[in-house]
Amino acid sequence: MTAMKPLADRVVVKPSLAEEKTKGGIIVPDTAKEKPVWGEVIAVGPGRISDDGKSIPMEVKVGDRVLYGKYSGTEVTLDNEELLIMRESDIFAIMPKK
Repeated sequence: MTAMKPLADRVVVKPSLAEEKTKGGIIVPDTAKEKPVWGEVIAVGPGRISDDGKSIPMEVKVGDRVLYGKYSGTEVTLDNEELLIMRESDIFAIMPKK
């Protein structure tokens, strides 16, 4: 999906789209939409190196649907696509596939 290759324990996430309607059918205006807190991993780094020089592999992989903090990561735009770059430690959980 992306030619971006994150370094160390960083992950590139494509955030989910904010909800357009509430469950009751009310349309939510752009100014009132919540920032998404889950998205899909589209690239992962090789993992970090521990203090004793051992490689610690990543727990998340490309295609995982993840839950992360509301203000986690750095927002970047690549090819007109909004993405987040964050450390693996900013990810709270791997969500089950829909």
